[in-house]
Amino acid sequence: MVDVTPHLSTLLHAPLDHLQTHLLAHQADIERWLRLQWQDTPAPFYASVDLRNAGFKLAPVDTNLFPAGFNNLNASSIPLAIQAVQSAIERLNISARNILLIPENHTRNLFYLESVATLRDILQKAGYQVRIGSLLPDLQTPQAFTLPSKQSLLLEPLIRDDDCLVVKDFVPCLVLLNNDLSLGRPPILEYLHQQIVPPLHVGWSSRLKSSYFNIYSQVAKEFSEQIDIDPWLIDPQFRNCGEINFMKKEGYECLADNVDALLSVIQRKYSEYNVPHEPFVIVKADAGSYGMGVMTVHNGEEILALNRKQRTRMSSTKEGQKISQVILQEGVYTFETWGPKKAVAEPVVYMIDHFVVGGFYRVHTTRGINENLNAPGMHFEPLAFINSCITPDKNMAVDADPNRFYAYGVIARLALLAAARELN
Repeated sequence: MVDVTPHLSTLLHAPLDHLQTHLLAHQADIERWLRLQWQDTPAPFYASVDLRNAGFKLAPVDTNLFPAGFNNLNASSIPLAIQAVQSAIERLNISARNILLIPENHTRNLFYLESVATLRDILQKAGYQVRIGSLLPDLQTPQAFTLPSKQSLLLEPLIRDDDCLVVKDFVPCLVLLNNDLSLGRPPILEYLHQQIVPPLHVGWSSRLKSSYFNIYSQVAKEFSEQIDIDPWLIDPQFRNCGEINFMKKEGYECLADNVDALLSVIQRKYSEYNVPHEPFVIVKADAGSYGMGVMTVHNGEEILALNRKQRTRMSSTKEGQKISQVILQEGVYTFETWGPKKAVAEPVVYMIDHFVVGGFYRVHTTRGINENLNAPGMHFEPLAFINSCITPDKNMAVDADPNRFYAYGVIARLALLAAARELN
């Protein structure tokens, strides 16, 4: 595997250089502040954070509490992931030996099953017995898979025994969810005596992105006061409306008005920092993942002019779940490109407990710098940037790779802290 770094191509470096300079100058203060935060608010078991680097702004645009994609991490990241798992489970204060891993129901998605197999291996190497129990309602007997990587995977039917969740001949001490519960909270998972992580109430049947980003805004404000920066540099502005029905065109006026209001806020900041680009807004489902129900708009009129095909695409998300609420999020450009074709790229940072354990670049050859990259046609480029995410080099230029990646690690941990507060 060739270890290469995406190129950051932007005319406007000054604000980000200012941010990274502050991060380097205040490294000890930052790490101390984060340590104190983790003492007050324990981190989620795991998470992944999508970041966007516009050169003038660096911000999280999504935080996933049931991360997939572990198979996309660089192999050099795995030892740290193993140590982080040990730390996370020790902090739960249970004498766990057996772990029951519950994945999504995507048995036809071999890429996702590769992630499940990698996560299982990390847990096993951390010193735990691991079995995989499936929520598939029609799974009556164990189902074996041989994956493209030659790894094998066995999905087993879940069994409810009073207040205990088991698979055949295996009683877990801990239930680890890798299923975001988009379809709701299955009764089989309710009122267990075993601990479930992440807890059921942070599944997408309960969680809203607008609630999360409201918490993140407060975290960004507190952090920015510590190092004397404008919180806008690390915080995507957002708005939301009430109920919306794309197919019936209900709630459109509110949506269009709020798009224009948000664009006005963004334009004022662009003018303040002399940003020579057009502001845009990302409209996406307020609950759910998998990059579905997402579109880019530049004015409210675009909402009112949506055609039937566009409205259909925005009307449902994963597994056909209807979209009735959306978040309007400040669009953050990405000026990172990958390879000779200069494909648009964005970093995704993975954390277990409060430790950054690795990451990769999501790359898309046909999407633009102002579009959602979590879409069909994307691919992933693993990077061994873990050391850089935690070890900046003050002897190098402020925009050198170790310092850029340290900034990614800091912002990802702020996003993780917001998720921790959301959980608690």
